Amino acid sequence: MELRHLLYFKTVAEELHFTKAASKLFISQPPLSRQIKELEEELGVQLFVRNNKRVALTNAGKYFKSEVDAMFNKQEESKEVVRKIHEGVSGELRIGYISSVYQSHLAEILKLMHQEFPYLKTSLFEVPTLTQIKALEHGSLDVGILRAPVLSEKLKVESLFFDPFVVVIPLTEQKIDDQQELADFLKKSPFIFFNKDFAPQYNQKLIEICQRMGFSPDITHEANNVHSILQLVEAGLGVSILPLSLKKQYAQLKVSFIEINAIPVNTEVVLAYKESNKNTALIWFIKHYAQLKIN
Repeated sequence: MELRHLLYFKTVAEELHFTKAASKLFISQPPLSRQIKELEEELGVQLFVRNNKRVALTNAGKYFKSEVDAMFNKQEESKEVVRKIHEGVSGELRIGYISSVYQSHLAEILKLMHQEFPYLKTSLFEVPTLTQIKALEHGSLDVGILRAPVLSEKLKVESLFFDPFVVVIPLTEQKIDDQQELADFLKKSPFIFFNKDFAPQYNQKLIEICQRMGFSPDITHEANNVHSILQLVEAGLGVSILPLSLKKQYAQLKVSFIEINAIPVNTEVVLAYKESNKNTALIWFIKHYAQLKIN
């Protein structure tokens, strides 16, 4: 059984007239009748009732038509999906992100993206900046949401926003009224921060901030994601220095966010990707995510 046999059967079943079906198929009637006969012989059933006045489907023919129609519909759907994959509006978009970004923005853009590209699959990977850079360079990620600096000549980097660093302390801690009191408090407090092997640049930034405030931090606990750090702070195991944007994301935690006014420092959140990647969905994501963050 070949695809042409099914197409011939489908056309005759729709027209219920061999001459009209042959004309529609741009063949003569005898070859068409022969092909239908071969199909019936292969199936071992009669698909049509024929006489000089009319052509009708048998019960077996009606069932077979429904199956053939479904197969051809699936074929057309597959063609459309293949075209969309070729155009970059289907397939998969692989997105890397760091744990310390406000993830509701990402969720919002993914909802909009699903409306725009209903066939697109998005895969999310929570990985640190250095790991993202390598994955983007090697092509295992399409786009990354990460923190500057992105030291790679292979990647295009677009700034999203600057995020001020703030001190995070347990909600039950003493009230701190000024920056000198804050510095004195931090000098005697244990710190919780990212593991220096996991996020070396981030870890170094903490040390730099503390040194500018006149002391070296006593890092007693390390973690590989911001949620764990905040939970440890909430439990009273220490303090940390984190981006202010996390305040909204983790508003339910019993911690206080205190601005560092004496030495204003911030971190830059960026998008990184290969400029040679012309995937339509990637281009849409870059444009709309940047707009969402700005607005």
